[in-house]
This record gives sequence, C-alpha cells and structure tokens, in this order.
Amino acid sequence: MDLIYLDNNATTPMLPEVADAMRPYLMDYYGNPASAHQAGRRARKALEDARQRTAEVLGAYPDEVVFTSGGTEANNLAIFGLAGEPPAHIISSSIEHPSVAEPIQQLEKQGCAIHRLPVNREGIVLAENLLKHLRNDTYLVTVMLANNEVGSIQPIDTLVRLLEGRVAFHCDAIQAAGRIPVHFHDLGVTSMALSAHKFHGPKGVGALVLRRNTRLRPRFLGGHQQQGRRPGTEPVALAVGLATALDLWRRHAAEHTDQVRSLRAKLLNALESSAAPVILNGPREGGIPHTLNLSFPGCRADSLLMNLDLAGVACSTGSACSSGSLLPSPVLQAMGVPEDVLGSAMRFSLSHLLTEEQIVEAGQRISAVVKRIRNVPI
Repeated sequence: MDLIYLDNNATTPMLPEVADAMRPYLMDYYGNPASAHQAGRRARKALEDARQRTAEVLGAYPDEVVFTSGGTEANNLAIFGLAGEPPAHIISSSIEHPSVAEPIQQLEKQGCAIHRLPVNREGIVLAENLLKHLRNDTYLVTVMLANNEVGSIQPIDTLVRLLEGRVAFHCDAIQAAGRIPVHFHDLGVTSMALSAHKFHGPKGVGALVLRRNTRLRPRFLGGHQQQGRRPGTEPVALAVGLATALDLWRRHAAEHTDQVRSLRAKLLNALESSAAPVILNGPREGGIPHTLNLSFPGCRADSLLMNLDLAGVACSTGSACSSGSLLPSPVLQAMGVPEDVLGSAMRFSLSHLLTEEQIVEAGQRISAVVKRIRNVPI
C-alpha cells in the first residue's frame, strides 16, 4: 500500500532542486569559509550569497541572519540570550512548541518569573492580556507566529505594537517561514527562528534572525564566526539548501498556498461527511493552510495513530518533538477542549507535493479506520 504522507509539520521531503544546489558544496567546493585561500573564499561567497537570499525572502538585512543547526537551537539561542539574569520576568504563551516551552521552564527553575498568556478556543493568544502582565522587570516576551499543532496564527504585530519597544520580543516562526509570507522588519520583533526542513529544505540547518544592534549572549564560545553570536564553522551546503528552499517557496508561494488550502478543504469536507462526528481543533479559516487538527470522539488517539499507520497514512498526535509522550496535548488543553476531544485528536499536515487523488484516498482510509475503531467494543 502506497504511503500517504500527512505529517509535513514534523518534516517535509527535500526538493530535488535543493539537493542539486547543495551538491557542489558537499563534494567539490569543500573549503572552510573562514579560510583565506581560494577554496575558502569560494565557500565564503556561497555562504554570504545564501545569507543574502535568506534575508531578502524574510524581509531582513543579511547581517541579521545567523545560521544555526535548526529551529530548536535558534529558539534556545534567543531565549537564553535575551532573557537576562534571574529574577527577570518573562511573558510567553500557553501553546508554545517544546523548543520554547522547555527553555522557559528551565529559566523558571532558575528563578525567573513566568507568565503564560491564555488562548481562545481557536488557539489564538488574547492580546488584550499582554499589558496587564507587563512589569518593570519584564525582559522578554516570546510568542510563536503559527502554532505547530492546530495552525492558528498569532497577532504578533498587535502584541509588538502594544509593547512600544519596551521589551525584547522573540518569535518562533518555524511553522510559518517558507509557508506564509513572513517579513521580519514588518513584524517588528527582536528575533525570529526558522528551520529549513519545515519548507522542503535540508535537516540540520535553521536560522535566528536578530535585529541589528541587539545584545545577545551566545550559547557557544570558541570562534569569531557570525559576529560571535553562533561561533563554529558554518555549514555552507546546508545554508545554500535553506536559501534555495526559501527562494523556491517565494517563486511559487501563491500557487502552492492555493493548492494546499484546496487540499485541506477537500480532506476536511470528506472527513466531516464520512467519519462524523468530527471536531475541528483550531481555526476553520485564517490559519496556516497546511494544518488540520481533528478529533474523532469514540476513538483513542494512540489507537488511531497505529491503525492509520497500518493503513498507509502518516500523521501525528501532536508535536513531533513530544510525540513520545502519552500525555494529552498541552496546546489542546490550553484551548480548553473537552476530554473526549482531547483524547481523540490527530494532526494531518499537508504540502503542495500531495495530489487531489492522494487526499481523496486519504479521506477514505481515515474514515474506514475511524469507523472500524468505533465499532470495536471497549
């Protein structure tokens, strides 16, 4: 049975064009970009070209782009680098990805005071609560742009405007960059994280976009690279892959967005008509079109996941970074969903590489599994 891959929020397949762009810097042009000789200069030129292209797509300056090993490192670098020393006060949200939530928990253990902004039933932060909790010792606000589990888009520009530049603002844009338009300067945030493998680039590379003249304590020591903010030999081939994947998204953004939105609507309509009752978690419209989080009351999520895998449908019960946990989704808990909804939630995440035929087939397979499970005596 052919696999239908509906777990693109966890990772996406790398595009052939990306692999082709990377190949010369993996095999032929292998110089260290910090070296002064010809091979090093060639690598440096490719690296800085990748930085320039990345900045152009994201609405930033090239010297604001810091390449990292991925989104998790970028989030950690920003949070620990901007938060200040305990007992600093930090404001976050109740639906952050583990790569933000766990560093925040660590700072809380070290003596920082944390406030987590609540969300509404669609998983959107209630912006009006921000100023109520702002304090003189607030050093950092961190709120994601697009939620990885339910696809809700957060009102980052509104939150930033409310702060009026008084506090550093970090934004996890890992599920947004390369999927929806993201303009760093227009958002007005201090820093922003992204990861290449979420938009058909290679695994092992991401970036922290950091506003000029921002003081950031590095997490690593041992070199001058990237203004000392993230020392170490830069992975030229991976940086080229990231920039190429972003370029490809920019060229085809409107077409691919319309395609994915249509596929999402088709899958949602099919499941609501053939696998009822089905409950949508997150926004019906207005979120990132790649994400569809659905609950199937009467089914257990772990049983659904296993049986869908056997039926050739790859999906997930939540964040890939916490998929080994048997605990309910903190995101859905924060949204206040009932227990039967919480315990039967599945995330289907799409990409433009899927066809309508695959979505039709996926709807049929999912419906058949749901009906079979509901007919099994508990």
